[in-house]
Amino acid sequence: MAEGAPIKVFIVAVPESAGSALYGMLDVLGSAGNLWQALVRTEPERKLLQPVIISNTKRTFRCGNDIPVSPACSVRDNPEAEIIIVPELWLGPDEDMKGRYPEIMQWIKKSYKGGAYVYTACSGSIMLAETGLLDNRKATSHWGYENLFKNCYPKIRFQPEPNLAFADGHGRLVTAGGTTSWHDLAIHIISRHCSPGEAAKIAKAYLLKWHDEGQAPYTSLVIARPHADSIVRGCESWLAEHYKELNCVSRVVAQAGIAERSIKRRFKSATGKSIIEHIQNLRIEQAKHLLETSNEPLDEICTLVGYEEAAFFRRLFKRLTGLTPGQYRRMFKPIMTA
Repeated sequence: MAEGAPIKVFIVAVPESAGSALYGMLDVLGSAGNLWQALVRTEPERKLLQPVIISNTKRTFRCGNDIPVSPACSVRDNPEAEIIIVPELWLGPDEDMKGRYPEIMQWIKKSYKGGAYVYTACSGSIMLAETGLLDNRKATSHWGYENLFKNCYPKIRFQPEPNLAFADGHGRLVTAGGTTSWHDLAIHIISRHCSPGEAAKIAKAYLLKWHDEGQAPYTSLVIARPHADSIVRGCESWLAEHYKELNCVSRVVAQAGIAERSIKRRFKSATGKSIIEHIQNLRIEQAKHLLETSNEPLDEICTLVGYEEAAFFRRLFKRLTGLTPGQYRRMFKPIMTA
């Protein structure tokens, strides 16, 4: 448990920041040691973390959705940092951070080399990627940025599955996954720098859920990847209509009108997936939709999406989503029918 003065936590804010994550982190971390204690009235209140907003300027500006931000300090003051957090940024799936905020980038690098812990949530890892600190290391972000990392930051070993990825052996460089992964990150930070017990109290007070299932259940298996191969685009269009049918691999090869080896090679090159992987993804996405929106028995869903063997379908579903079909239905059907 932290003792003495609260630990200062610098939360980086820029105009691209998502206000919900920025102020959510500010609120939750600032409640460590005092919110639960105020609720139960049986423990003394003590502030354990002191989160402050830092930017490249102290001037007030507006971040995502026109939310005002008034930084408490600037990186130009070169404050000594023990903990730095880069929360979610509003960035498109093909939008990197090249050339932006060099002073912030330099301060983060200098602070990490000086011993600071650096954490990012969701697309905040794109800013961290730009510093070079993640090169040749594991990192995660929202699954929608997987192609961005492959194209713009190929040295980074991007992992779309986990809720948290640890880039170094000491846990001083941690990236978190999807949009609300800042919940997981806040729990981890409080556990690491205060105590596991305090993290559990904050999770209870805020009804925060630890996403131990990772990002796989939330990930779309079918994401259009822009490319210029018209024959492959024709195959994708045909499969979108016929993926449930038997022998669709051989049939789409025939539709392509070129040698089987050539179309398979071109399909993988253009889309990043083999033809059979693409068909499996289409089928499992449809199965997910049926599990979310219908009461059809699992064996019937298996048949509806093009599989004859239920055991194989279950194994494939678990491999691609991280959950069994039953677990998936229990997680998502209440959302769709609420």
